[in-house]
Amino acid sequence: MSASLPGNRALPASQYNLDTYWGRVRHAADLSDPRTLFTSPAGLENAKDLVTSYKQGKIQSMTPDLWSAKKVIDATLHPDTGEKVLLPFRMSAYIFSNLVVTAGMLTPGLSTTGTLGWQIANQSLNVAINSSNANKSIPLSMSTMVQSYFLAVGASCGVALGLNSIVPRLKRVSPNTKMLLGRLVPFAAVASAGVLNVFLMRGEEIRKGIDVFPTETEAQKLKREEAGLPLQSLGKSKKAATLAVGETAISRVINATPIMVLPPLLLYLCAAVGSGYFPAETGCQG
Repeated sequence: MSASLPGNRALPASQYNLDTYWGRVRHAADLSDPRTLFTSPAGLENAKDLVTSYKQGKIQSMTPDLWSAKKVIDATLHPDTGEKVLLPFRMSAYIFSNLVVTAGMLTPGLSTTGTLGWQIANQSLNVAINSSNANKSIPLSMSTMVQSYFLAVGASCGVALGLNSIVPRLKRVSPNTKMLLGRLVPFAAVASAGVLNVFLMRGEEIRKGIDVFPTETEAQKLKREEAGLPLQSLGKSKKAATLAVGETAISRVINATPIMVLPPLLLYLCAAVGSGYFPAETGCQG
């Protein structure tokens, strides 16, 4: 991200109003815009030059080209190291990479081997994305990463296989409800393992804390930038780390909900309509 480039002048956080919901949505859409994946090396260098010029005071105000450059930088470079995040593990590639494994996990009638294979693939992708985009101010050892990976894989596979075994044995539920519960098994496995994975992969941040920075007024910010001084950390906070990691864990569940919960629910409603449980006006008839 732009924070890793030379210069003491900070760029605006976003061209959108982050105090509003839709402003945050548009900002997130920028960060995950897959078009940034096709930025050439020359285009990336040009973006870095533009952003660096602004941070060093050579460009006085934000322009459309500068906003585009910031978008490319934020989507491509790690904010702590300034290094390029490996392409498949950038947030701008997440739509495509996650779509493949999600479709695999939601495939009806998966065998035990298929269930295990897709759960392992999903957790492998999660670990790769988490480690590639993690806070690098708190280094994560390889042993911790490997341990976290196997625990997350064990959790997801255990939940998936366990629920797949339990759901068909339920006696007091209708066949349609069993179908719904069966199709929600991947969500339960992904959500539980995703939360576990986040806390395992980023547990070091909670134990040691992360850097926190003071909030500046515009006048204070301008004065500091004119003096060429960097924004100094107030120190490391375990509370801030716990909050950040906790919100990330919650987001794992929320992000998985639309694609892994809504389709099974719609199929359940359609099956219920076909069975006469709901009126045909629900629109699920063929």
